[in-house]
Amino acid sequence: MRSDLIFGALTHVTNRYQLCQLASKATRKLHKPNTRLQDTTNEVLVRFRHANPFAFPPVLEQKTSSVEQRRAA
Repeated sequence: MRSDLIFGALTHVTNRYQLCQLASKATRKLHKPNTRLQDTTNEVLVRFRHANPFAFPPVLEQKTSSVEQRRAA
């Protein structure tokens, strides 16, 4: 059940509002066409249960900043 996944994800993220924000962003980035959005959301919550979502910096922000630096040079 999804409620079990949510309570499992709350081990790393204590604020429920913040969990919703992180889960929605991760779901948008990980969603693949021709798959159910519910399955992608469940997969994100399982990942949050096993790993801290704050442990690693976002990859997309690092890539865009390096591209902007190249253009300016």
